[in-house]
Amino acid sequence: MPKRILTGTVVSDKGDKTVVVKVERKVKHPLYGKIIRRSKKYHAHDEDNAIKAGETVRIEETKPISKLKTWKVLDKVEASIKAKASEV
Repeated sequence: MPKRILTGTVVSDKGDKTVVVKVERKVKHPLYGKIIRRSKKYHAHDEDNAIKAGETVRIEETKPISKLKTWKVLDKVEASIKAKASEV
């Protein structure tokens, strides 16, 4: 079975080798049809403590590392909206 990969923004890097990643998704309201945002926070393993708050990262599902951590950081997403805006 393939491992899930999600993209989100780091909201906390306070823990040792741990970051909290907020993943947002857009869903359609079942009755009114309006597109609304839903978010969830995942604790992810960051072996080198290299990821800082505010960065966009990709995380991958893995076997449980601790009580809350079942994800690990794959890499930092470089192509952000701010980078594209600065090129123009």
